[in-house]
Amino acid sequence: MNKIIRTIKLIERHVKGLTVPIVTIVSDKWHDPYLVLVSCILSLRTKDKTTHEASMRLFRQADSPRKMIKLSKPALEKLIYPVGFYHTKAGVILELSKRLIKEYNGKVPASEAELLQLKGVGRKTANLVLGLGFGVPAICVDTHVHRIPNRLGWIKTKTPEETEYALRKILPKNQWIKINTTLVTFGQNTCLPVSPLCSQCPVSGLCRKRGVLSHR
Repeated sequence: MNKIIRTIKLIERHVKGLTVPIVTIVSDKWHDPYLVLVSCILSLRTKDKTTHEASMRLFRQADSPRKMIKLSKPALEKLIYPVGFYHTKAGVILELSKRLIKEYNGKVPASEAELLQLKGVGRKTANLVLGLGFGVPAICVDTHVHRIPNRLGWIKTKTPEETEYALRKILPKNQWIKINTTLVTFGQNTCLPVSPLCSQCPVSGLCRKRGVLSHR
């Protein structure tokens, strides 16, 4: 087992039993690409707890594009408040739902190119929908997935997109989908952005600690 896979396995054991990201919870609960997509949109620049509560409220009222467009924008805003930029996100979700009905018969497309054509969908969201929504190997890079591999010394990149392509080269495809859940959970609980808990970290001895100015 190479060093990277060994490190991943140690981290997976370390985070087992901890609360995973909301989008993973939605995927495990409903197995629906549309709900994964909507929860991704809600999660942008919003804490997981807030996103989780908003997603549950919303999905009890509307769990498909056709049900979603029956909601007025003010009603949708009320359901998802207080997620960040809830006014904008409500509009994005409604327009997205209308487009899915018009162009895809209410289904989320399963290709990266088509997903990226949808308003409000960037690489992070597209890859999360492909991976968690469709089971298509894809690496979703958020702030944790960008920071931690650089900190560990696996890669040396400056942008999330560079990180995505660098990780594709060093990770076997069977790790692509789950690496986001693993590293986000790890990054939220142990490998914190500032002053990480290195004394509690199972891979501290395998980490180069790049960019770490202080740790606990």
